Amino acid sequence: MSKVMSLEQAVAMIPDDATIGIGGFIGCGHPQEFSVGIEESFLASGHPRNLTIMFSAGIGDGTEHLGLNKLGHEGLLKRIIGGHWGLIPKLQKMVFENKVEGYNLPLGTISLMFRDIAGHRPGTFTKIGLKTFVDPRIEGAKMNERSKEDLVEVVNIDDEEWLRYKPFPINVALIRATYCDENGNATMDKEAATLDSLSIAQAAKNSGGIVLLQVEKVVANGTLDPRKVKIPGIYVDGIVVSRPENHMQTYAEQYNPSFSGEVKVPVDSIAPMLLNERKIICRRSVMELDPQAIINLGIGMPEGIANVANEEGMPGLKLTVEAGGIGGVPNAGTAFGTCTNPDAIIDQPYQFDFYDGGGLGQAFLGLAECDRFGNINVSRFGPKIAGCGGFINITQTSPVVVYCGTFTTGGLKIAVKDGKLEILQEGKIKKFKRDVEQITFSAAYATDTGQKVLYVTERAVFELIDGTLTLTEIAPGIDLEKDVLAHMDFHPAISNDLKLMDERLFKEEKMGLVK
Repeated sequence: MSKVMSLEQAVAMIPDDATIGIGGFIGCGHPQEFSVGIEESFLASGHPRNLTIMFSAGIGDGTEHLGLNKLGHEGLLKRIIGGHWGLIPKLQKMVFENKVEGYNLPLGTISLMFRDIAGHRPGTFTKIGLKTFVDPRIEGAKMNERSKEDLVEVVNIDDEEWLRYKPFPINVALIRATYCDENGNATMDKEAATLDSLSIAQAAKNSGGIVLLQVEKVVANGTLDPRKVKIPGIYVDGIVVSRPENHMQTYAEQYNPSFSGEVKVPVDSIAPMLLNERKIICRRSVMELDPQAIINLGIGMPEGIANVANEEGMPGLKLTVEAGGIGGVPNAGTAFGTCTNPDAIIDQPYQFDFYDGGGLGQAFLGLAECDRFGNINVSRFGPKIAGCGGFINITQTSPVVVYCGTFTTGGLKIAVKDGKLEILQEGKIKKFKRDVEQITFSAAYATDTGQKVLYVTERAVFELIDGTLTLTEIAPGIDLEKDVLAHMDFHPAISNDLKLMDERLFKEEKMGLVK
């Protein structure tokens, strides 16, 4: 009996009150056809309703039209458990208005939870999240008053503190692949990342649930190379052939073969960045790069580091992204999570096994808000819920962490001339605050584990030294009192050996970092 069915038939298989595991990373790997179909069914019939959805990466484009934003209707959702929230404003709004339960767990930990649920293990045990807002002694990952259940608890194993992320059944898996045969054996030839699709499918199947698969095309049985099959047909209950507009490789473009490793493109075709505050920050961060280290670049400001490194001709950097890409040049914007010319693409849970276990040598992440202790908040700002994404997994396990961001935000304008920086217009919003709204990175945890932590801005560089946030560099042309200390809500420690930032950072020509 064929497993191929219409979208309407597949959506009708989803029961009310189901817990759904959904694949995707921004737009990459997301079964958009199902998101569209669920919304259409709910608006027409009121079903399915009261759903719990669980996803690791943010699935959307920042508007209200793509990804999980399609599910942002009161009554359709009961509970949302997600890793990154910044691109799903409709779901953010529902949580902020207390219309649904909301939990923000680390992206990588959610990936591993799917795998542990599949294996019927007693939970996901990890130190990821200790001393951050995920820790139940702080916020317990709860995002509003409606969220009462404790999904995380502190446990003691061999006299060490760990967090246990509690397991629960997954009733429905919504995943996608490129091709599948009539039995449901699926390959991901054109996908830019394989993500946690296999783990989600296994979690649903072993929970007694169903697996619904979106594909670009169904092919005859026996025509797929079994070595390329990522989702075995024995897991699959329903197959839907997607419309092309709901099966884009990323939200950036329909299909780019250099993202999925089918071709290699010249990297010198990547245009260099304009000299502005972002490029200055990325240049200063690039100066910290260790060519021998395995590196992660985060979303936002750090995306430009790969561009600067490419412009400077830095060879052989071992760049990785949390979605599973290794090597090549990480992509930015709505293609973030993918790589141009990757050397390898592995499943997301295995990438986080490597990250969580200390495999990274360096990590470069965004700097949204920093407090007097050196804690960082990138996850929540009043009604704006960005979510922690993979930030906690990465920053708690990398021995070197570099935070990258402008010193202020909201209208900042600068000029550079003759190797000096001038602030033409100050940003309206201070980033260095007495206390952060939410602790996404714990400086105390970093001090306990002996991490090297830098905070790089366009006009100043700070370092966490012996547990103290310390100013170590300022830009040429910048006045310490007027341009730095006056725009902080606290007075940091200042190094006795306060240096000027390298003047090459503030010149149009290449820095010449490669000799």
